[in-house]
Amino acid sequence: MTTTPAATRDSLSFTPDGAGRSASVRSSQRFASIDVLRGIAVVLMAIDHVRVYSGVPAGGPSPGVFFTRWITHFVAPAFVFLAGTAAFLHGRKLGSKTALAKFLLARGALLIALELTVIRLAWTFNVDFASYILAGVIWAIGWSMIALAGLVFLPTAIVGAFGVVMIFGHNLADIFLRPQLESLQGSALWSIGYFAFEIGGTDPLVVLYSLVPWIGVMAAGYAFGALFSLDEQRRRRTCLQLGGGAIVLFIGLRWLNVYGDPRPWESAAGAWPSIRSFLNTSKYPASLLFLLMTLGPAILVLPFLEGPASRVSRALEVFGRVPMFYYLLHIPLIHLLAIGVSLARTGAVEPWLFQNHPMRVGPAPDGYEWSLWLLYLVTAIAVTLLYFACRWYAGVKRRSRHALLSYL
Repeated sequence: MTTTPAATRDSLSFTPDGAGRSASVRSSQRFASIDVLRGIAVVLMAIDHVRVYSGVPAGGPSPGVFFTRWITHFVAPAFVFLAGTAAFLHGRKLGSKTALAKFLLARGALLIALELTVIRLAWTFNVDFASYILAGVIWAIGWSMIALAGLVFLPTAIVGAFGVVMIFGHNLADIFLRPQLESLQGSALWSIGYFAFEIGGTDPLVVLYSLVPWIGVMAAGYAFGALFSLDEQRRRRTCLQLGGGAIVLFIGLRWLNVYGDPRPWESAAGAWPSIRSFLNTSKYPASLLFLLMTLGPAILVLPFLEGPASRVSRALEVFGRVPMFYYLLHIPLIHLLAIGVSLARTGAVEPWLFQNHPMRVGPAPDGYEWSLWLLYLVTAIAVTLLYFACRWYAGVKRRSRHALLSYL
């Protein structure tokens, strides 16, 4: 399942930046392992977004609630990182960095517009735009693509180095610049760039995903795409080294509490509280340890997804081929299913479901919170329905090959 034919186009020969030899990547090939990994990410994403409407808190004292949230932490890093990898491979198909830059600019602008309008409406089912506009993960991906549009003109190794430095270095601000940063916390520019969460206290824009370090994650993913010019054995070995190394580094840095996360872990009485504290890294903004904890396993598992296809992997590949289509459908679908659950349980639609999810909304009303089994049942229903829609749209893209479809 290493590659899957995607179109009948001529092969594209190129020389990787900084390499002394040439390699050939067929522009007609699509790497199924990337699609499967992306498919895993979007399925996990559905769990977290069902959780939003279930009233189940984001983490908690019990292992079941904690891991229901923790497992979904892998989504955003994988989504952003693989968006960079896909950009690299798309650039090889286009055969022109200028064409790739234009594509990234246009798609980035489209994603930002969708985040601030269509996606915000899907989350809330209200039109209270004057008091609430969400800048979520699609916003961050859009701006990261716009930044990458400029970076692609640099050698791939430089783009990768830029991404790694941003990922590893941005937590230095927590050590050396904390007083200065705290004084800037009300600044719109710094909130968008680094702090995340709200700009001011009453401003309608809520920045859930700051641009640092996500631009760096996408840049690193772009450089990672160069591995797919290597033979399968070298690619497999490199992924195992990178992924395994990231996991080991996460464990070492987290254990020592020396660097990489503004929230140190604490040993507590009993194994579970200590494990929970150890894994509870900072996502907003994403710390170095959060990214090592999530990207390490994602990269490590990638070679194992290149084996023979199974029914499950083929279904996941369908999702991974049309991730943005999936994203645009899954939030309103989950929202509608939550309304259906409310009707089935109480005979009425809970007004709480029309508030400004997922950020400016209080806790669920008393007695509303779902059990975990109901949360996972609704997730399974949503994913099943989305599979048929995504399979249809993947077929449309495969048959038409219209350039506009590449933006969605």
